[in-house]
Amino acid sequence: MPDEVYSVSDITADIRGSLEDQFSGIWVEGEISNHRLPASGHHYFTLKDSFAQLSCVLFRGAAAKLPMTLKDGMQVQIRGNISVYEARGQYQLIAQTVQAKGAGDLQAKFEELKRKLEAEGLFDSEKKKPLPPFPKTIGIVTSPTGAAIRDMVNVFARRAPWVKLLIHPARVQGDEAAGEIVEGIHVLEKAEGFSRPDLIIVARGGGSIEDLWSFNEEIVARAIADCSIPVMSGVGHEIDFTMADFVADRREPTPSAAAENATPDGTALHRHLSVISDALDSRTVNAFGRLKKEVLSLKRELDAHQPRRRIQSRIQTLDFLGEKLDHILDVRLSSAKADLQSVGRAWSAIRPERVSSLGRERLQLVNCRLEEVTPSRIRDGRQNIEALGAMLQSLSPDATVKRGFSLTLDSDGNPITKISEVKKGDHITTKLSDGSIESTVD
Repeated sequence: MPDEVYSVSDITADIRGSLEDQFSGIWVEGEISNHRLPASGHHYFTLKDSFAQLSCVLFRGAAAKLPMTLKDGMQVQIRGNISVYEARGQYQLIAQTVQAKGAGDLQAKFEELKRKLEAEGLFDSEKKKPLPPFPKTIGIVTSPTGAAIRDMVNVFARRAPWVKLLIHPARVQGDEAAGEIVEGIHVLEKAEGFSRPDLIIVARGGGSIEDLWSFNEEIVARAIADCSIPVMSGVGHEIDFTMADFVADRREPTPSAAAENATPDGTALHRHLSVISDALDSRTVNAFGRLKKEVLSLKRELDAHQPRRRIQSRIQTLDFLGEKLDHILDVRLSSAKADLQSVGRAWSAIRPERVSSLGRERLQLVNCRLEEVTPSRIRDGRQNIEALGAMLQSLSPDATVKRGFSLTLDSDGNPITKISEVKKGDHITTKLSDGSIESTVD
């Protein structure tokens, strides 16, 4: 008997584990053949080269993220894990990512150019030019026969039929495409007058990285960045990013989206203008009606007052008031003159020298009376003060002690009037008529 016997399941499981540990996250390159897509949505195919072949499976979840459609004959690079399909004992590649052969080189080239242009500041937001809010003329650089231009024209016809479209034909794929795209941008930029666009759109439908590579060329990126007219990029699908997207003043995910956002919605704009127009008409009518009423009212008031007659009446009133003022001044002046004469006569009758003599006599009389009254008043005041002093002296503590009483003080010199004001050990002083006694309370 052998030392150890494996079951088919055990040995297959061990092989699978070994393969998965050793060949995880690897890239394999080859040609797709025998591609099958059942109702489950999982892709089954063979990856082969001139000498060998490898079974592959791409599950539905991973397939949904691919930017391409798999088909026989495609040269691809696949990243995934080697495993074993145990039911058949067959090893296979479980694919996670599939890209066209050479896409890795293109991606590296893309990242290198991106770093270069970013370092030069071509992606800086402050360099982005604002798009015109109401462009009258829009230039489009794209293929004149592709689905992208048809979709864009339909969108412009629906949203902004007033916009003039200048379509500069250019190939958007192949070796000559980048040069034609650059030429289209330069031609539109140099246009003058009514042929000069307010906005330029470079557009193309979706595709693989190879299909979109023209928009990753450095000459295209620099032409967009250097253009004096705002440039919008609408290349590929939403998941596609090209160098044109990074340098453009605005990136839209698709050509149709670029057309949608290049202009305001004409229908909504028309509705808004209609509302404004109706409101303006209503306000104008109301304003004219109000002004008409005011003019008629002023006319009626003007007719009623007859300005010429009012002015003549005011002139007569001024003449009357002037005469009245002259009369009042004459009367006031005469009255003041009479008052002055009366005061003069009264002053003469008073005889000021006699009034002065009488005043001096009265002053001397008052002075004599003050000299008579003052000594007696002082004497009476002194007697009252002495009496009050004697009374205060009789009520003082010293006088009370002299009459046979004593006065007890605490250590602070305050009088003690109650037993509750002292406690055992307090030092007290008792004042008598001929001295004091120092005591300690027991």
